[in-house]
Amino acid sequence: MIIGIPKEIKESEHRVGMTPSGVQTLIQNGHSVYVQKTAGDGSGYSDNDYLKVGAKVLKTIEEIYHISEMIIKVKEPLKKEYLLIKEGQIIYTFFHFASSEELTKAMIKSKSICIAYETVENKDKSLPLLTPMSEVAGRMAAQQGAKYLEKHQKGCGILLGGVPGVNPAKAVVIGGGVVGTQSAKMLAGLGADVTILDISIDRLRELDDIMPKNVRTKFSSHYNINEAIRDAHLIVGAVLIPGAKAPNLISRDMLKDLSIGTVLVDVAVDQGGCFETTKPTTHNSPTYIIDDVLHYSVANMPGAVPMTSTEALTNATIGYAIEIANKGWRKACLENEPLKKGLNIISGNIVYKAVADAFDLNYTELNL
Repeated sequence: MIIGIPKEIKESEHRVGMTPSGVQTLIQNGHSVYVQKTAGDGSGYSDNDYLKVGAKVLKTIEEIYHISEMIIKVKEPLKKEYLLIKEGQIIYTFFHFASSEELTKAMIKSKSICIAYETVENKDKSLPLLTPMSEVAGRMAAQQGAKYLEKHQKGCGILLGGVPGVNPAKAVVIGGGVVGTQSAKMLAGLGADVTILDISIDRLRELDDIMPKNVRTKFSSHYNINEAIRDAHLIVGAVLIPGAKAPNLISRDMLKDLSIGTVLVDVAVDQGGCFETTKPTTHNSPTYIIDDVLHYSVANMPGAVPMTSTEALTNATIGYAIEIANKGWRKACLENEPLKKGLNIISGNIVYKAVADAFDLNYTELNL
């Protein structure tokens, strides 16, 4: 199979779809790999690193899309890429369709094969391709929250861990999945007073066992969220419904109960956000203020640490990429149930129900 790795064009996105190590593995399996010039620079990989493992380097993104049967990238295609995508071409990347009707309709129109990292799902409901980036984003949420609590950043001016004789900041994490767990661990390690909420009692029991003493668990309900956030200094939104739009758990009206300089970090922004006032931001302009509450909602948080993120992502995606390339997407998905769940749009048909439901579009039952 001919595989293309384009340079990411999303603002401040420094990751690349595959490391040289991953590219070498694809080539060793008999495939041809074309990498766009300077695609790996942001992650610390030169064009020469790719040439050394047998890849070919092309100058433009147009050349990459034109020659490739499968595109491997990190973020969803942007408007500039829509017309480059060919009928029947496999696009293997993060899509987060439920947050963009425009993207969804563009991919329907392209008649491409859209395999979304974020909906590949194991039997135990874990998301193997989303997990590494969720781990990065969860840890970054704590780091960014700590930074934006500083007064000159427009936060309330509290040190996350306090000092002897002075109380630490109060942090609330909504969602006990991968993002929430990693965020709570980091916040606890920095000394914050942490409350983590989830709707699963079983998950709360697990968290209660593994978390340090400065982390408390709470059942997630509208009432309990409202109570928990009233005196919080930092609130992390970490709720995920695979492939679907995130629920709004903090409304605009609830902001009035928060203190001036409270910081909201919405890691669910890729799926529409779990705060009503969330809107996507960038690393160059990451925050905005509504009702004296600072919002941080960068839509590609792991892109800020590409040396870590690209390697972690390749470790997760390479196995499935080899299956798709070796067998073709149809046979690979027939034989691999988790990968099959990654199919979102096939040849103009939405085959992932949550995506169709997000925009009231036609849903086609998947029948390979």
